[in-house]
Amino acid sequence: MFLRHVSRRDFILVLLGAACFYTFSALSSPRKSSLLNNGLGYNEQTLTAIQTVTTTETKTAFPPVQTHVDLGLAQDFLETSLVAHAPGWTIFRNLYMANGTLLIVTSDPSQFPEPRMMTSTGLPGNLTNDAQRMPTAKEMDFVTPQEAKTRWGGGIDGRHRVSTVEGTTLLFNDPPQFLNHYFHFVAELMFGSWAFLYGAFHDQTAKPPASAEPSFNLPLISNSVPTIDRAIFIHSDVEGWRDAPGFNGYFVRAVFPSMTVEVETDWLDRIKATANTEIRRAWHFPLALLTDRSAAFRGPITGAYTQRTAAEPWMIMAKAKKIDLIGNWWASMRSALVRYAGGEVHEDLSPELQLPETVVITYINRQGTRRHLLEEDNRALIAAMEDLVERKNRIEDGPRWEFNNVHAEQLSLDEQIRFAAKTTIMLGVHGNGLTHLVLAKPNRLSAVVELFIPGGFARDYEWTSRSLGITHYSVWFNESFTHPHEPEWPDYPEGFHGPSIPVDGPFVAKLIEEHVAAREKGVLADNSPVNDQH
Repeated sequence: MFLRHVSRRDFILVLLGAACFYTFSALSSPRKSSLLNNGLGYNEQTLTAIQTVTTTETKTAFPPVQTHVDLGLAQDFLETSLVAHAPGWTIFRNLYMANGTLLIVTSDPSQFPEPRMMTSTGLPGNLTNDAQRMPTAKEMDFVTPQEAKTRWGGGIDGRHRVSTVEGTTLLFNDPPQFLNHYFHFVAELMFGSWAFLYGAFHDQTAKPPASAEPSFNLPLISNSVPTIDRAIFIHSDVEGWRDAPGFNGYFVRAVFPSMTVEVETDWLDRIKATANTEIRRAWHFPLALLTDRSAAFRGPITGAYTQRTAAEPWMIMAKAKKIDLIGNWWASMRSALVRYAGGEVHEDLSPELQLPETVVITYINRQGTRRHLLEEDNRALIAAMEDLVERKNRIEDGPRWEFNNVHAEQLSLDEQIRFAAKTTIMLGVHGNGLTHLVLAKPNRLSAVVELFIPGGFARDYEWTSRSLGITHYSVWFNESFTHPHEPEWPDYPEGFHGPSIPVDGPFVAKLIEEHVAAREKGVLADNSPVNDQH
C-alpha cells in the first residue's frame, strides 16, 4: 500500500540516496593499520629476530557476492598497505603500476621495508652482478596520495585514469633462469606462495559461500585463502616458465583451473598503456603477492643458510604458528594434484602424523639420465630393496610393504603423481624427480633418502622434506646423516653430476628398516627447520 503513495521522482531519489550511502560507507571505512615491522627486511636482521608474523590481517569469512565499489570518482586514492612481508615475498593491498614501475601510494614510506628487500631489476642472478640487480626508482617507488591524485585524478569526465586489475594477482618478478625447472617452480615459487597466502589468510572457521554458478571444481581445502585470479611472469615468455617434462603447466591447470597466466609481452602491454605522456594512466592491483628471487637471497634464511627462496615465507609463518609443521597447510595443493591425476585422496588434516597401513618405498630410478648410480650399484640397490620388502611381508602381523622401481621418463605425468601420492619413503639420487616428495601425504614413517656422490650435498630436497614433516637422510655410499648433522654448506665435488655415483645397497636397506622400526616405536626426531638455529 505504501508504494502507491510514492511518486516516481521520490522513488528514484531514494534509490540514489541508498547508492550514495553504500559507496560512501565503503570508501570511508578505516584503512587497516599498516604492517608492524618486526625487523625483517633490514640490514641488521638475524634469524633470531623472527618472532611474529608480519601481518595485520583480521581473519574474516567470505565477503558478500556483490563487492564491486566504483573508485572512479572517489575523493581520495586508496593507500597501499601490507598484509605480510618476508624478504622477497610481499603481499600488498592496493598496489599500483605505471610505466613499468610498481608504485606504493602512502603518506608514510617508513612503514614499508626497503625496496631491495621486496624487488629487484629482475636480471638473472650470479655471484658478480648483485649491484645490477638492486632496484632503483624505476622498479619501485613511493607516491603520496596527493601525487597520485595529481597524476591520475579527474579526467575530462571527472573519473580517475586508473584501471583495476580485479581479484588476486601473483606478480612473479623472477627471471626465467630457474622458472623452467620443476623443483624451482613447484617446490620454491608455488610452495612459498601458498605458504605465505595460507599463513596470511587461512581461517579454519570460514565457510565457502553459496554460489549459483555451476562448477565441476571442488573447493580447495583451505577455502578462506583468496582465489588466485592470475599469475603474471614479468620477465618470462610463454615458454620460459614451462619445464621440459610438463609438470609446471600440469600443476597450474590442476590446482588453479581458472587462473589466467600472463607473460612478459602482456606486462609490456600494460606498461605501454601507462607510458603515454599525454594521458597519464595507472593499473591498480587490489591484492597482489610480489615475489622476487634476488630479494629473497638478501634475507638471512635464504641467503645465509638454505639457498631456498621458499624458506623465507615458510619460516616466518611457521614461527608465528600460522602454518603447521607437518604439511597440512599444503594439503590443498597436494590433494588437487592427486585428484587431477586420478589418484586416491586421503586428507584427514590430523594435527599429528599417523601410521600408514602400508610402507611404500618408491625408488626414483635415474639410470636413463645424466646423473645416476654405477650400474652394478643400481642393481645391488634394487635387489636389496626387493629382499627387504619380501622379508617384511613374511611377517604375519606386521604392515604390508611395497617397493616401486620407477623410471619417470617411461611414465605419464598422471602415473608419476599416483606413485608419489602413495609413497612412504622416497629414494633416489639427487635430482628433479625427488620433487615428487611434495605430492606424498606425510605420515610417521615418511622419509626421503637422497643419494649423493661422497662429499656432495645440496639443500634442495633436504629443506623441502623437513618443511613438510618428512625425515631426510643423505647417503654417501655406506654412510648417512640427517639433521642436525648435515654439512653446513652445499658442495658439488667432481662427479656430482656424473654417471658414476656409488652406493651400498644393503646399507640403504638397513637404514630404511631401522628408520621404520624406530618410528613405529614412537621415536620421532625434532626434524622441522623452524627449530634450526641459523
